Amino acid sequence: MQHRKSNNLIRKYSVRFGGILVLVGSMMFVSLPLSAQQPNSTQQVNSSNDVPVHMVVTVKPHHGNHVPAVGADDVKVYRGKLQEQVTGWVPLQGDRAGLQLFILIDDNARDSLSLQFRTLVQFIEEQAPTTAVGVGYMRNGTVFTAQDLTTDHALAAKSLRLPIGGAVGFSSPYLAVSDLMKKWPATKDRREIVMITSGIDPEGAGFSENPFNNPYLDEATARAEKGGFIVYAIYVPTVGRAGRGFFRTDLAQTGLDLLTQKTGGSAYYLMFGAPVDVSPYLNDISFRLKNQYELTFVAKAGKKSTLEPVKLRTEMPNMGLISAESGYVGNGM
Repeated sequence: MQHRKSNNLIRKYSVRFGGILVLVGSMMFVSLPLSAQQPNSTQQVNSSNDVPVHMVVTVKPHHGNHVPAVGADDVKVYRGKLQEQVTGWVPLQGDRAGLQLFILIDDNARDSLSLQFRTLVQFIEEQAPTTAVGVGYMRNGTVFTAQDLTTDHALAAKSLRLPIGGAVGFSSPYLAVSDLMKKWPATKDRREIVMITSGIDPEGAGFSENPFNNPYLDEATARAEKGGFIVYAIYVPTVGRAGRGFFRTDLAQTGLDLLTQKTGGSAYYLMFGAPVDVSPYLNDISFRLKNQYELTFVAKAGKKSTLEPVKLRTEMPNMGLISAESGYVGNGM
């Protein structure tokens, strides 16, 4: 518990400090959007202009690990000041537990990452039998697949290898994750990604490493929200001088935090060194995967499909609802 509290404090500090640096340097402002899948033709809607919006919501207590049952009446959805009608709230368990989980490892990571492989193997093998796991390596703005999605978890675990390291030129991890999402076939199952990377992006963020003015980060966020992807990120240092420096590391971690928070995931890091043990991070991800619901609400559609800010609230004590910051409202015309 103490570890989680310190991790949260570090994350808040990183985002605040990175934001101050960027605002002072450029005074830039970027609006934040959200996620959902295309409307399902079997959903009941109120008129030709109403469309169902689907989102995956993680239920997580503020304190402790006890998660009580949450009903549809306990959930309130707001688009701006307008409260939307909740038409579906389904626990993603049993025959609805379908999940596709992809683990992405940065090929620029230090080879000391191999010290975490035993923990990664355990994480993969402990996933539910219905969970399909894939493993890939981010390199040159794309993903080199070591193992396609498979429910044979032992096979997925065997595909782990050492990062290539210094032999690989630095490229954008956000281009790589966008490449993965673009090629990922549509499915009714959840689609979630664990990125293991430093987050340093010399291509999209440029010399300033400004995460608030990175088109590749913006593209990855929008693609994730439109496709309903949830992204988690575990920070690990990169090889060489590019991975050194207080400011660059802080801003890189801020970029990872922005991507994961906007998509309903989480970023994990401990200051600026390599994590001694990633098991607390992976345990938290597993906890989240076991406590997710599919939310459906009805929204008025416009002439074009859009990403619109969405807020979820509940009056249940000690209970948090975590989702993407925006919902994908399809074209109802």
